[in-house]
Amino acid sequence: MKTSSETASTLTSKGQTTIPQEIRIRLKLRPGDRIVYRIARDGQVILTPRKKGDIKRLYGLLAPAKRRATVEEMNASIADAVSERVLRR
Repeated sequence: MKTSSETASTLTSKGQTTIPQEIRIRLKLRPGDRIVYRIARDGQVILTPRKKGDIKRLYGLLAPAKRRATVEEMNASIADAVSERVLRR
């Protein structure tokens, strides 16, 4: 991963750090924003903002379906949708 600049911050005894202003500006971070940390296979840490519209936050919001569709029902729905699309042409 190439970097165009490098900034550093200090880790406190509580495990906290201040994200440098340059990084906050580039990521458009504001107070209260959530941040996701991922560790890549090569050991690099990837920091990304989790914005309010993040789809992952919706997981579990809806109750599970009362009944699941069978593979045959899914195939039939797909076939119907394809037929409708072809007929509209």
